Amino acid sequence: MRLLLNSLGTAAARHSYRAALRGYFEAHAESLDADSRRRLQGNPLRILDSKNPAMQALIQGAPILAEHLDGESRAHFASLCALLDAVQIPYTINPRLVRGLDYYSHTVFEWVTDALGAQDAICAGGRYDGLIASWGRGDGGDRLCAGPGAGGRADRAGRCCSGAQPPAVYLIASGARAEAAALPLAEALRDALPGQGVQMNLGGGNYKSQFRRADRSGACLALILGMRNSTAAWWH
Repeated sequence: MRLLLNSLGTAAARHSYRAALRGYFEAHAESLDADSRRRLQGNPLRILDSKNPAMQALIQGAPILAEHLDGESRAHFASLCALLDAVQIPYTINPRLVRGLDYYSHTVFEWVTDALGAQDAICAGGRYDGLIASWGRGDGGDRLCAGPGAGGRADRAGRCCSGAQPPAVYLIASGARAEAAALPLAEALRDALPGQGVQMNLGGGNYKSQFRRADRSGACLALILGMRNSTAAWWH
């Protein structure tokens, strides 16, 4: 299997790209099939998903999303690629990989294989930063987790327990360098501690908030990574 990646960037970057894409396809309207003409007015990014062989040459000549990414989007994608490199997960950047739904942002991906012919995608997805906002507030996810028949219970710390054992180690990292070092360390700990969970803090936060999450996890040990100086990571 192979991992394909691309970045949709921020909503602002995607808006700029959508305008450029619409202009390109409108200039070649006579070459569009009926499905692509329909998509052109609604969401021109969906044209890039076309499997019509007659459309592929036109699609290959379309503007590339990477050319419209802003600095924030480029930095975010570079950070993701660096993390994948750190844990030695190979990937291929596919600039034509997109998602047409507006709640997607930044990273999109596909796992593909050569064993299935034309239908080569095993699974696909991306970041859904705008999904909950599109539903409005009060989705009730916490109540779904805690409610009868949900297979879980909310404990005194507010975490949802489904019968799984708490992790043996909770990894706390502060700073970009420490966070980059934490991911391969977490993988090494999982290899060294088979059958025992290793959980890593996600979403940043100061030490106080990360310790709070570590406490809620129920882990026996919190392992802390920080920066002693500009080049060396330390932990205890």
